[in-house]
Amino acid sequence: MCESNAYVLKNGREELVMESVGALTLQDDSVVLKSIFGEEKILTARLLEINLTAHRIVLESV
Repeated sequence: MCESNAYVLKNGREELVMESVGALTLQDDSVVLKSIFGEEKILTARLLEINLTAHRIVLESV
């Protein structure tokens, strides 16, 4: 499988916000995450890192 887990960095700690992310879209100041199960979350955040090998997406709240 190629999906990743998404985390938001808050106060120096990573918090899991979505598992099994299959798509990520950047829209202005927001990040749209869509899981392989159809769940969608829109976060006011910026993208810090995508590690495809480790299946990790790290965002930071703005």
